[in-house]
Amino acid sequence: MQATINSEISFKGVGLHSGKISELTLIPAEINHGIWFKRTDILGTNNMIEAIYSNVNDKPLCTRLENECGVSVSTVEHLMAALAGCGVQNILIEVTSDEVPILDGSSKSFVEAILEFGIKKQFAKQYAVKILSLVEINHHGAYASLSPADSLEMDFSIDFEEEAIGKQFKSLNMANGAFVRELSSSRTFCRKIDVEDMHARGLALGGSYDNAIVFDNGHVLTPGGLRYYDEAVRHKMLDALGDLTLAGMPIIGRYVGIRSGHMVTHELLRKLFAEPSYFKIVECSTDQLNMLPGFGVTHLDIEAGQSVI
Repeated sequence: MQATINSEISFKGVGLHSGKISELTLIPAEINHGIWFKRTDILGTNNMIEAIYSNVNDKPLCTRLENECGVSVSTVEHLMAALAGCGVQNILIEVTSDEVPILDGSSKSFVEAILEFGIKKQFAKQYAVKILSLVEINHHGAYASLSPADSLEMDFSIDFEEEAIGKQFKSLNMANGAFVRELSSSRTFCRKIDVEDMHARGLALGGSYDNAIVFDNGHVLTPGGLRYYDEAVRHKMLDALGDLTLAGMPIIGRYVGIRSGHMVTHELLRKLFAEPSYFKIVECSTDQLNMLPGFGVTHLDIEAGQSVI
């Protein structure tokens, strides 16, 4: 069983890092199409970019995809997480600039719209990457690994000097709407002290209290405060799911992240697929389909998530 969306869905907003206003349209796609981005502002060259790990061109603080012609799209991770969390495998994403709109800094708006417009089941075989043995990456104190499990499980821990964040840990089995309930509304975050540094490097030019949690010396500056007491680690898990979706098909295995970020998860995928003994491609059984992150997701999952905020 595969899935797409019932009809086109459009969004408009600012890019977190570029500060540019862009429009984004999700378009239903056929069986086995996969997830592709199309830069509609680019003419005269290949403007199609497949959402796959081999197209990742690492950029600080976000995930950027780039095709062989140098055409790129950045900050795709929140949308990719929403697609995985809603069980959508086949879709064309048109975007009018080089960055996906940040919206409120989470996957919430994408998830709500996808579930409102509806998901169309496609009667075709669903394949998955089944992890066979431990594969891991260590990079300057950051760690990520994949190991065998019966469904996608995630453990994540963070440790920040910022008092309002500190040490946080969360563990989830991502089956049956857990992403929508537990992670989809968690927002990106930063420390106030880091904002000027990011601006000096040309990053977060579109950042505001409307699309990020800003921490400062034990205080939350964003109006309304936190949606969850551990919103920071939840958002790191959201990012990780978005990056893992670049495997090109669901992963059946256990992901562990310790102070991990985009680059480390990207390197983990590259290492995984460079060694065939780490994995095998399997046709999902009924039991495996039933354990995929987006299987059976409904609006009730959104409401369940709001009840614990």
